[in-house]
Amino acid sequence: MASSLRTTNGKRPRKAKPIKTVNGGGSEMPARDYSIAAVDRALDLLEALARTGPAPLAVLAESAGCTRTAGFRLLRTLQARGFAIQDEARGLWRLGARWGVLGRAAAEQGALAATAMPILASLGKATGENTYLRVRDGMESETVAIFQTDPALRLYTEVGKRGPLHAGSSRMLLAHSPEAVQTQVLAQRLSRFTPATRTDPAWIAADLQRIRTRGYLITADEVVAGAVGIAAAVRDASGQVVAVIHVSAPSMRMRPPRPRALVPLVIDAAAKLSQALGDFTGKANGQAHDEGESTHWPVGSNGSDPARPHSIFR
Repeated sequence: MASSLRTTNGKRPRKAKPIKTVNGGGSEMPARDYSIAAVDRALDLLEALARTGPAPLAVLAESAGCTRTAGFRLLRTLQARGFAIQDEARGLWRLGARWGVLGRAAAEQGALAATAMPILASLGKATGENTYLRVRDGMESETVAIFQTDPALRLYTEVGKRGPLHAGSSRMLLAHSPEAVQTQVLAQRLSRFTPATRTDPAWIAADLQRIRTRGYLITADEVVAGAVGIAAAVRDASGQVVAVIHVSAPSMRMRPPRPRALVPLVIDAAAKLSQALGDFTGKANGQAHDEGESTHWPVGSNGSDPARPHSIFR
C-alpha cells in the first residue's frame, strides 16, 4: 500500500537503483542510472508543494528531504518560469499558474489512461475480469480506460461513455466530491436504471460516509441488471481522489464471497495507480471493514451501521 512507501520521518524514500543480470544470470550489477539528481530534487519539491502548499520553505524542504538552501534555489528557479509563486508577506510558496497548461495538455494526451493501463491489465489478469477506470466530469462520471481480459467477456461500458454519480461504482467518485457537488446531485431527481438502483437521497448521503470510511465499494445490479462491481479510489499527488478503479463481471461469476475476496486486489491496484500519480500520503484507500456493502445481497451486516449524514440532512 502507499503508506509503505514513506519513511518513519514522513519523507518520500529515494528510488533504489535497478539491478540487471549479466553473463547469463551469473552475476548482478546496478543498471545504468540516467536520472539527474537536481531534477529529482526539484520533482520531490514540487510533489511536496502539491501535497502541503501553500507552505513555508522550511516545511517544503523537510517534506522533500532537501536542505533549505537547495529548496530555496529550486523554488526561485521555478518562480522565474511561472511554476511557483511566493507570498512574500507571509513567506508561503504555492504552485504557479503554468501548471494548469501542463495539466490540460496531459489530460488531452491521455496521460491518466496511459498510466493506468498496465495496472488495469495486471488487475484484469489477476481477477480474470474486465477492469475499468472512471473519473468525475462535472455532474457525471466518464469511463476513460478499459482492459478487456477476454474478448468473450461482456463490456458494461465503453471509453468515453458517461454515467450517473449516484449509482454503481461512480458513487465512490461522488463520495469524494466537494460537498457542493454532492448537494446538487442529491437535490435532483435521481434516475432509476434497475429495481436495485438506490434513489433515496438520505440513504445515498449516509452511504457516501460509509464509502469514505470503508475505502472500497461493492455494488450489484445498480446500473446494469446482472452486473456486480468492486471499486476503489485513486488519489493524485495532492491526496485528492481523481479516479476510481473498477472490476465488473456478471453476477453468476460474482456470487458471495468472491466479491469480498477481490477487494484487496482492487485496493492494491488503486494504491499502485495512486503512487504512480505521486500520492505518497498513505491515504490511497481506507482499510477494508466488515460493514454492510452497498448491495442487495447480505454480506455480514444488517446495513444499520451509523454514518454521519450529509449536511443537508442534519
